Amino acid sequence: MGVSRSARIGDRLRRSRRTGHRGGAGPGPALRDLVVITGFSGAGKSTALAAFEDEGYFCVDNLPPEMIRSLAELFVHEGSKVERAAVVTDARGGAYFESLSAVLEELDRAEVSVRVLFLDADEETLITRFKETRRRHPLAASGSVAAAISEEGALLEPLRERADLSIHTRGLSPGQLRRRIAGELLERRNPGNLALTFTSFGFKHGPMRDADLLFDVRFLPNPHYVSALRPLTGHDPEIVQYVNRGEELERFYARLEPLLDYLLPQYVHEGKSHLVIGIGCTGGRHRSVVIAEHLAARYRESGEYLVEAAHRDVERPQRG
Repeated sequence: MGVSRSARIGDRLRRSRRTGHRGGAGPGPALRDLVVITGFSGAGKSTALAAFEDEGYFCVDNLPPEMIRSLAELFVHEGSKVERAAVVTDARGGAYFESLSAVLEELDRAEVSVRVLFLDADEETLITRFKETRRRHPLAASGSVAAAISEEGALLEPLRERADLSIHTRGLSPGQLRRRIAGELLERRNPGNLALTFTSFGFKHGPMRDADLLFDVRFLPNPHYVSALRPLTGHDPEIVQYVNRGEELERFYARLEPLLDYLLPQYVHEGKSHLVIGIGCTGGRHRSVVIAEHLAARYRESGEYLVEAAHRDVERPQRG
């Protein structure tokens, strides 16, 4: 029985890793970082690829999994000048996409330095993005985006578990996603600066999946029950004043800020590059926005951290 093409490529990859090239002398293979970007259609893979391209990675979009083997073989071959590469592979590859897990296992066995970035999002977010862009989901042959997302989720489940980093992109702007990737996966130009993201959200819209620290502030006065305040958000001074009734908010800050002042240098010492701090209230529109904005302003002024505020649910329509 003949040896399969997949096995032959795997053998060549292993030999290239051991010898550096065919003759067994000279420098080792050039490739030192291969990033495979995958995840849900509409979750931000093009934005992610652009982040790697800006950092000098050799980038390929919509590459079928079987061709990742060939690309890796090319880059570990004698004479290759590519040290860092990033590829996007996803459901657009059709039936070929199902082989991605096997390809990743083969690259691991061949000792190719490969990392997987998985981009996630909930069904509501994905449907909204497809409506906004008016693009067709690659698996939506019948036109049902919801059914296509469900089918894609089943294909992606093994890859979610294999991922080195999984990012849930609901509520993230393209710029925020790029900064998150830069903090977690790219070589940082200012390694002494911890990137902080203070994210407000509403528990009734689902938990925040990627928070490193999470604070529940539903104990504070809720402006939602005041009809004149309900349409406003935590960006409005009237909401700040209401939440601080009886100086409840000031007493909370007096306890929370010393805790963060202690924790943040510990994360820097640990070598963490990006920290996501979730602030949750009921709807993600009032109390959590007030606090996320306050903390972002406080730590931005210190100049010690790279700080941004994000608001996952502040634009959601109000019900009742």
